[in-house]
Amino acid sequence: MNFSERSKFYSEPWLSPRDERGLLEFGLLPNIQGAYKFEDTTPSIDAVILSHSHTDHSSYISFLNREIPIYCGATTATILQTLAEISPKGFDNDLDGLQFRTFRTGNTFKIGSVEIEPVHVDHSVPGSYGLILHTSEGALVYSGDFRIHGTKPDLTQEFIDRAEQAKPVAMLCEGTNLIGADFSTEQEVKDKINKVAGMSQNLILATFRNTDVDRTKTLRDVAIQNRRKLAVSLRQAYLLNKLNADEHLDLPDLKSSDFLIFRREKKQYYKWEQTILELPNVIDAHEVRRRQREIILATSFSDLKELLDIQPESGSSFVLSSSEPFNEEMEIEYDKFVNWLDHFGLPMYHIHCSGHIMPTEIKRAISKISPKTLFPIHTEHPELFGRYVSDVTKVALPQRKKTFPIT
Repeated sequence: MNFSERSKFYSEPWLSPRDERGLLEFGLLPNIQGAYKFEDTTPSIDAVILSHSHTDHSSYISFLNREIPIYCGATTATILQTLAEISPKGFDNDLDGLQFRTFRTGNTFKIGSVEIEPVHVDHSVPGSYGLILHTSEGALVYSGDFRIHGTKPDLTQEFIDRAEQAKPVAMLCEGTNLIGADFSTEQEVKDKINKVAGMSQNLILATFRNTDVDRTKTLRDVAIQNRRKLAVSLRQAYLLNKLNADEHLDLPDLKSSDFLIFRREKKQYYKWEQTILELPNVIDAHEVRRRQREIILATSFSDLKELLDIQPESGSSFVLSSSEPFNEEMEIEYDKFVNWLDHFGLPMYHIHCSGHIMPTEIKRAISKISPKTLFPIHTEHPELFGRYVSDVTKVALPQRKKTFPIT
């Protein structure tokens, strides 16, 4: 999903697409004949491969013909299926009938005559992969979204090493951070939030992505160091429970004494919520209000209404631990968010670690992998990206609806 292109025509929730027709009309959904479930045709493509679960990569798989298999990491499949389960059903998040075929690093598989080698990378969501496609014309490398400054740089380094060994004829590489890169590591995020916690007299609220398990661990550790407990939402608790079944992920135990689970006041709860409400460590806004000095509350913008019951006391703080608003529509919502903070006297600290590789590191990676041709993707500044790495490789700038030979 291209958020900036979509925002030119739609504004959620008042002006939302009703079906696929608008998405096709405005070029938001690629017009690939034989790819979609709403077409009465035989599938024209063999498979789809997902690098990870973030919505800009995965949102439109709901439209795929159910005969087309989707290859992805096992963790990615768990996250996507869990998020679909706990989200309101809609035409654009219907995963029923999709064929997920999962892999892990070390597995290889074939689609037609092409052999695909997935290799894990570090990103702000678990189960992220880069891909090496071995074709008759040589290897094609796809970076996915990756970084070296996260908690597992060794994963990304292994991908870079394997990509170099493949001697690729072409590489598709993300370049999200070419403008405004903020170089902070997860350890620096922990140190900064720990400093805020040490100086805050009362409640600490924090907003971050539910699927960012590194940030969950960071806030859990900060809470323990400051004799507090981390309270997570029902949504995040349910997702963590699902992911805990994966023995390859080193996740905190939701049932431990380190965690609380925050329940918003509702007249009726979904079945998946009721499974979490059965746990003994569930609290509500009134208990948060009584125990403000003991809690770090992980919340979202939609939870702001709970502040009416919590009534944060003077000396409370808010930590924004996700990306800043990146388009005009988000800035409007962000202004409303700031108005709430202003009303309740909550100073805000923006403390975040990007999920994307930094410019100097991306150039070093490309130089080491040494593709014959580089295709800059996943960036709003492809020309800048191309010029920045033009001294280490040949660059071809992608164009919509244009086909490029890899040799």
